[in-house]
Amino acid sequence: MFAEERQAEIAELVLTTRRVNGADLARRFDVTMETVRRDLAALETEGKLRRVHGGAVSADQSTSDEKAISSRKHLNTPEKRRIAQAAFDLLRTSGAGAVVLDAGSTVEALADLIVRTDSTLPDGQEQLIITHALHIAAKLADASGIGLELVGGRVRKLTWAAAGGRAAEHYTRLRPDLAFVGCNGIHAAFGLSTPDPIEAVVKTAIIQTSRRVVVLCDSAKHDQETLMRFASLDEVDTLITDRAPGPDLAAALEEADVEVVIA
Repeated sequence: MFAEERQAEIAELVLTTRRVNGADLARRFDVTMETVRRDLAALETEGKLRRVHGGAVSADQSTSDEKAISSRKHLNTPEKRRIAQAAFDLLRTSGAGAVVLDAGSTVEALADLIVRTDSTLPDGQEQLIITHALHIAAKLADASGIGLELVGGRVRKLTWAAAGGRAAEHYTRLRPDLAFVGCNGIHAAFGLSTPDPIEAVVKTAIIQTSRRVVVLCDSAKHDQETLMRFASLDEVDTLITDRAPGPDLAAALEEADVEVVIA
């Protein structure tokens, strides 16, 4: 196979899988790692991918890139709906009295399901929902069986959520039974991450204070690392996703004793 043909196939792989591993490419094409590195360098120069440690990712991926909430709602919609439904089923059987909903489009899909159902607990009490996300709070403000606590702070227009020290400090004073948290990347070694430092502070506070942490993460974010790590895998109790993680991530999740639910 000529170099041009091999590089075209690598570019197509990156386009469809969004990430390639250098060692896997060397085995696939029966070439040396040096040849793979030259191919990836050439493709990076052409703007077709971005090299990272161990391989390459699609050119549109950046550790600090983050899409607005309004556009993220239209990405992976069927997958996110399945994840939200599995999260809702877990919530309904949890008996949790106080529940945190993080910001994010998959968590918002969960909020949509909560709105459609009376959430009154078996003892007749309202279920308390705590959130720093304005769009989620607006949906739940008049929901049946829901008590709502809005966490304040400086609002990020990109995510419509309060972020930074004030929001984080609010969460540190709480001890919720259950938290549903979103992420932009989940990685075997790096853990859970998000592109924005001030949002990472809030997510860290939620995870450290909640009795049970459930991460909602579609498979496009598997094996991804964004700028700020906000939790290690062993701080998570359950991962709800739409596809089984790859071998490295699956092994790390098992070692960290994380329950994996495939929606």
